[in-house]
Amino acid sequence: MQNKIRIGISQGDINGIGYEVIIKALQDNRITEICVPIVYGSPKIAAYHRKALNINNFNFNTIRKAEDANTKRANIINCNDDNVRVELGKSTKESGYAAFEALEHATKDLLSGQIDIIVTAPINKANIQSKEFNFPGHTEYFEENAGEGEALMLMLGEKLRVGVVTGHIPLKKVSEDLSSELILKKLRILNQSLIQDFGIRKPQIAVLGLNPHAGDNGLLGMEEIEIIIPAIESARKEKIMALGPYPADGLFGSNSLDKFDAVLAMYHDQGLSPFKALEFNSGVNFTAGLPIIRTSPDHGTAYDIAGKNKASHQSFLKAIFLACDIYKNRTSYLDLLKNAMDSEEIKKKITNITK
Repeated sequence: MQNKIRIGISQGDINGIGYEVIIKALQDNRITEICVPIVYGSPKIAAYHRKALNINNFNFNTIRKAEDANTKRANIINCNDDNVRVELGKSTKESGYAAFEALEHATKDLLSGQIDIIVTAPINKANIQSKEFNFPGHTEYFEENAGEGEALMLMLGEKLRVGVVTGHIPLKKVSEDLSSELILKKLRILNQSLIQDFGIRKPQIAVLGLNPHAGDNGLLGMEEIEIIIPAIESARKEKIMALGPYPADGLFGSNSLDKFDAVLAMYHDQGLSPFKALEFNSGVNFTAGLPIIRTSPDHGTAYDIAGKNKASHQSFLKAIFLACDIYKNRTSYLDLLKNAMDSEEIKKKITNITK
């Protein structure tokens, strides 16, 4: 029998809805059938949230290290000091540091092979900042700590996949940061991810313009002509089926989306605003392009409803299922690649022998 996928879950901000969506998701019986969930956080904090939410029919199995996980239970590893204080709905430095400790522990286990994939609960990007964590968000953190090249923020829904060229940067910096080289890099990452992580043989990617009406032939901006179109042309030469540039409003407001396997937006809100409008309850954030697999729900800490039992866990549940699916797809792809390479080596040896 094949071993179950070991999935690490970082607790996120302890004053937000992280534990609520984690616990609700792990109550789904399908989870322990397909994977071994291991939460990196605090049994004491988890118990606090269970009491606040009045959830009595769920308990974690407390373990010291991932290899001790019960394969039929939801497990938890203590990463925090027992004196950490929970203040529901508040942003505090203490909650930020607790989130970092859990993330760091989970990442170390991921990189050492103790767990196979990671799902991150929402953090507060402000209170988590420190000497140890000096990143705009999770994507950049994993790019630095688990990367071999550039990452791509890829939002995944029931019918829509949206990647972004520039991530967590001020809007005024988008135009100056854009380049044909950067867009081409992101297209390569997106194309490869669609093939290896989602099993799409010949992906078709819609590329958005930067300006209204995709620049209107230079009338509303020259970025399309000078930067985006050359990047698309270069991608096509590499047999990446990139099309565009398309006006964002026209593409998202039409039926043309059905023709594409993914959309590449030029900046964060250009892609994520329509994505969340269309896919909010089922959206998942996936960090594509890295050797590790990391997903997260597409929502934040939601301090305003923390501890009120109002948070939907559907996005978090889908983040777990999707991470497992990507792991299986990537494993199959790498096996096929290895078999193809082995076959080629055998052919070479036979050729050398018969010469």
